Amino acid sequence: MVNRGRYSLFGQSAADYSARTVDLVRSSTVIDMLGLLTLDYRKLMGWEAAPGLFGRAEYRRLRASGINVFHPAVGYTKGDIYRESLRDVEGWNVFLAARGGEFLRIEQAGDFQRVRAEGRIGILIGLQNSAHFRTVEDVDYFYRLGQRVSQLTYTGNRLGGGSSDARDEGLSGYGVEIVERMNAVGMAVDISHCGDRTTLDAMEASRKPVLITHSNCRALSPGSARCKTDEAIRRMAAKGGVMGITMVRGFVGAARQVTMEDVLRHMDHLVKAAGVEHAGIGSDVDLNGRDGRVSRAKRYDLDGVDYAKKIYDLTEGLVRRGYSNRNIELILGGNFERVLREVWAV
Repeated sequence: MVNRGRYSLFGQSAADYSARTVDLVRSSTVIDMLGLLTLDYRKLMGWEAAPGLFGRAEYRRLRASGINVFHPAVGYTKGDIYRESLRDVEGWNVFLAARGGEFLRIEQAGDFQRVRAEGRIGILIGLQNSAHFRTVEDVDYFYRLGQRVSQLTYTGNRLGGGSSDARDEGLSGYGVEIVERMNAVGMAVDISHCGDRTTLDAMEASRKPVLITHSNCRALSPGSARCKTDEAIRRMAAKGGVMGITMVRGFVGAARQVTMEDVLRHMDHLVKAAGVEHAGIGSDVDLNGRDGRVSRAKRYDLDGVDYAKKIYDLTEGLVRRGYSNRNIELILGGNFERVLREVWAV
């Protein structure tokens, strides 16, 4: 790719990007494995109940982000988790059926090509808590509804322990059964929020690659139990899995200033520990960021980052760090596409 200069892509921003960055984003299938259309859940539920409320301006903004496939999973942890999870999946199906000219439900390997060929945005339905699997048969039921990824635990549940639990006793016998059924139907196992022992147990129990859709490296964020140890990262890679690096401040760093450069350091560490074939993106944020929606007592966003431009900023940083075009394409989505193809093959 010849450097033809720099380009300003966002009208209200002075930021510009190299021709190489622009070409890489536009030629890749960019997959955000924890990419949210909006963190305003009231708005999202409104779109699901009345898809006509979703506006063209919203769609254009999503398209401009450079992301081709979003995995907008949330985790239900209170009340009737089965009922809430069912409502979530069915709500996405109503929305996607009504807005089929703009969106495509990603449910099989060929859909990644369809998204790019047809100029649509892919939605990969998943959930961040598998407590809705009351029985192993529920795995089959939710698969038929379109769920293709399930995080085993958010906090501790019948399957195993969560990273925020005081004690993690590992994957339970029932958790092993659920992992085995997920493998059998072709649903990806996600261990992002799992505690350390459950993380390792799940990789041992699965005969297919296991995903860490959105986490960072504990070696660089030692105070965060939500980040993964180097041992877990290496075992994830040995199993054939992929880990998505997040852009949530608390998982990136604890310094006074936490920027995209710190995100890139996590990416570098992941690549060094696991190999570039096991690195991806799971930003865990929408295009607006989290600050402003939550208490000002705690910051969630990175300094100096406009989350609508995060994919271009990340790609520009990878270019600056000397990553090859092919390796950047793998990080932007090629790795997650490859592993999902493998997991979904039954």
